[in-house]
Amino acid sequence: MKKILSVLLAASMVMVMLAGCTSTSGGEGSGTTSAEGAGTAAGDTAGGDEAQAGTTITVAAIETAYGSDMWAQVCEAFTEQTGIEVELITDKNLEDVIGASMKAGDYPDVIHLATGREAALTETFIKDQNIVDITDVLSMTVPGEDALVGDKIAGGFTETSLTNPYGDGKTYLAPMFYSPCGLFYNAGLFEEKGWTVPTTWDEMWELGDQALEEGIYLFTYPTTGYFDAFFYALMYSVGGPEFFDQATNYAEGIWDTEEAQTCFDIVARLAQYTEPTTPAQANDQDFTKNQQLVLDNKALFMPNGTWIVGEMAEAPRADGFEWGMTALPAVEAGGDRYSYTWFEQAWIPSGAEHQAEAKQFIAFLYSDVACEIFAGAGAIQPVLNISDMLTGDNQLFYSIYDNGAKAAMGNFAAFTPIEGLDVRTVWFDPVNSLVAGTMTEQEWIDGIKAASDQMRANLIQ
Repeated sequence: MKKILSVLLAASMVMVMLAGCTSTSGGEGSGTTSAEGAGTAAGDTAGGDEAQAGTTITVAAIETAYGSDMWAQVCEAFTEQTGIEVELITDKNLEDVIGASMKAGDYPDVIHLATGREAALTETFIKDQNIVDITDVLSMTVPGEDALVGDKIAGGFTETSLTNPYGDGKTYLAPMFYSPCGLFYNAGLFEEKGWTVPTTWDEMWELGDQALEEGIYLFTYPTTGYFDAFFYALMYSVGGPEFFDQATNYAEGIWDTEEAQTCFDIVARLAQYTEPTTPAQANDQDFTKNQQLVLDNKALFMPNGTWIVGEMAEAPRADGFEWGMTALPAVEAGGDRYSYTWFEQAWIPSGAEHQAEAKQFIAFLYSDVACEIFAGAGAIQPVLNISDMLTGDNQLFYSIYDNGAKAAMGNFAAFTPIEGLDVRTVWFDPVNSLVAGTMTEQEWIDGIKAASDQMRANLIQ
């Protein structure tokens, strides 16, 4: 998308700037919004250049179940506060919208697009080291407030490989919209049947056999991409943080350990309890059909995040349906149970034209104003005391760590691009084949070992 540059700014000595948002629709699920307005000069800046009021930046944000209106409101509020105008691009298939222009050298100034998507655009920018270091944003003052950005973000979120992908002590991706992930289920069904939510995997298998007698499968999943949060929490629960760190950094021999074999065995056995139509629907177009299996009492559990409530708000459901969420079962009684904290990311591509202003925008995303707007749409920022803004199901979901579960964070370390290999296709996509019976557990393990060796040899230091 071409950036809008107003040549009239240079020609006019007196101007009137109209605050507000206008939008045009490019089809279902897409839109382009321009937020323009007068405001105070930008606050403290980061980097070598000073942010300039009146500059127009381009913000590209993926449209998810939260909708795009919240982004329009935040952009308008940012313009009112800083005087920096915003051209907003939102789309459900954001990669397709901005991909061609970026190939031509025209980059958005800020991109909100998480890792783990099928197109893997964010991962590509990470691997190519084409993301701006935003460590200095943490020491900036939030526009319109007295607090520093780093003091508002909850602990741990800027100390994980999801935000610090190179292990160099620097932050490159800003943490956004966090969601405790776990196994979601129909609490109403469990109450009706008198079933207890399993706390160990042995209890899980017992429940799976019991439910199958009534024609209900134990498990489903939206897409294999959802196995990232599942597998990370599983690694924590099996071997703790040390095993997780070694595994996600491709330590030599790590996949031959007892802990790794336990992880593989659990996933392979879970595949046998998975609703059979799941693989055919496990794609970005049909994934809601798998989620519907839980709402229809055809499957008990699915890995997901708190966004599921909004995503399926209008979907039909069984009588008495009530959302429930639990951490992954422990390997043995009394063992640790983990819930992965999944969060999205915002970042600045190295080719961005207005990097100082882009950093101001990222800083504003943690303001009370922005957090309240986002929370109103169900998107929860990882800031301290955010629970004070929550009601309903979100209070249940975000209290999971108050009920005994431990938080798991992080993901596989970045490596230089290897043709045909990425984390999702090696670790998670094969689950479809495990469920379908077209791949054995050992074939899956062999593929992981071979790929892990290559990734270790290509680690970005």
